[in-house]
Amino acid sequence: MKNNILFLFLLITIISCKEKNAKSSTNESIPKETTNEKIYNGTGNVTQGLAETQIKSLISCNRGGSRISGVGEIKDDLGNSWTVPGINHFNESTKASDLYNECNSITPNNLSEIDMNSVPVFEIDSDGEIITGYLFADNYFELYINGKLIAVDPVPFTPFNSNIVKFKVKKPYTIAVKLIDWEEHLGLGSENNRGKDFHPGDGGFIASFSDGTITNSKWKAQTFYTAPISDLSCLSEIGEKRISSNCSTDGVDNGTAFYGIHWKIPENSFDVTFNDSQWPNATTYTEDEIGVNNKKAYMNFIEKFSGKGAEFIWSTNVVLDNEVIVRYKVE
Repeated sequence: MKNNILFLFLLITIISCKEKNAKSSTNESIPKETTNEKIYNGTGNVTQGLAETQIKSLISCNRGGSRISGVGEIKDDLGNSWTVPGINHFNESTKASDLYNECNSITPNNLSEIDMNSVPVFEIDSDGEIITGYLFADNYFELYINGKLIAVDPVPFTPFNSNIVKFKVKKPYTIAVKLIDWEEHLGLGSENNRGKDFHPGDGGFIASFSDGTITNSKWKAQTFYTAPISDLSCLSEIGEKRISSNCSTDGVDNGTAFYGIHWKIPENSFDVTFNDSQWPNATTYTEDEIGVNNKKAYMNFIEKFSGKGAEFIWSTNVVLDNEVIVRYKVE
C-alpha cells in the first residue's frame, strides 16, 4: 500500500514539473521586444535593430578622437523609411567658419588668434544689422535664420569643434537649429564608449550672439529621434512633451535588438511662421553634465559661451534624444 502511494506521489510530481517546464519554455520563447512593442502607445514610429548604411562617413579626418560619421536608413513596421541619425544637408551646404577644428588644423589658443574679417556674412536683409554668433554643438548643427539655412557644422561627429558665423538681418528674427547627436551604431543611438560596445552618447548645444542673444530655457526644443530604447514601456508623452526619463541609459555589450523612436519633422519647422507654442521649453544643462572641461574647442573661447551667460540646451533627455530642433525669436 505504501509503495502504491509513493508511486502515485512521484507520478504526480513528475507530471507537475513537466507542465511547469512547458509553461516556462513557452514564456521564454516569446521575444521580450514583441511584448514591449504591444505596450507602446506613443505618437512615434518604432524601429528595431541596426539601420542599413547609406553613407559610410560624411568626412574623412585623421586626427585623434575622430569617429566615423555615417548615415543610414531603417524602416519601421509600417514600411516607412527613416534616415538616421537624421536628415542633413552636410554635403550641399555652406560650412560654418572654424573657431576650433582639428580636422582643418585650426587650433587657436584664444580669440585673438582668429581672423574675424575672414568670416563671410550671410545676408538675410540688405538693410539689417550684422550679427556674429559663436556656436558649440555636441555633435552637429544646421543653423537657420528666418527659415534660411546659412551654415552647417563642418564636423558631424568628432573631434569636437566650435564655430563662428555672421549674418545680416533685421529684428525681429527667428533662429532655428537642427541638432544631431551622432551615432556609431546607426539606428541605435549608441557608440563604443566607457568599456561597452553599445553606449548611448549625449548631446548639447550652446551659443551666444553679438546682439545679446544666448541659449537658455526660453528657447523651444523638440525631439524627433530617441534611441536606444531597451523597453518601450519606459516612454511617455504629455501633450507635445516626449519623455524618456524613465528609460535606461546604461551601456551594454550587445544592443542590436534595441529600438529607436522617430517622429516626422514638420516641413516648415525652421520658418518664421511655424507655431512652436506647444513645444516644450529647452532643458538646460551644466558644463559638467555635458563634459566640456577638457575640450579645447569650448574652453579656449569660454568667454563667448558661459562667459556671456549662455547655457547648454537640449530636449528633455540629453542622452537618448538624438535629433532635436531648437527655436528662438529675437525681438
